[in-house]
Amino acid sequence: MDRFVGQARLEWWANHSTCLEMYDIHVTVTVDAAGKWRATGRHANALDTTQREGWDFLMEMDPHFSVAFPGEDRGGITVRVLEAKDGALTLMEAPDWNGSVSVTFDLT
Repeated sequence: MDRFVGQARLEWWANHSTCLEMYDIHVTVTVDAAGKWRATGRHANALDTTQREGWDFLMEMDPHFSVAFPGEDRGGITVRVLEAKDGALTLMEAPDWNGSVSVTFDLT
């Protein structure tokens, strides 16, 4: 596969058994001759206020998601997601990401 255009799903996993949220996206994935993976996309549906708050919270906490393509039950590629002001998403493969993040919550 050197190009895929279609639907995919971003999954945000808290641990190996708990997926906190899933977002459907339209995505274009390309793989160059050197095997470098690049993807851009947009949310498949506009996020409502609650979904937007959840998305922003997860992105601030840790912008790493798993990508699941059609026919996959669970995402297998870990990506770092960047969102532009116009809503465009850039997905960068993060194969060396170990799944750990340090987060501090202010509960006052």
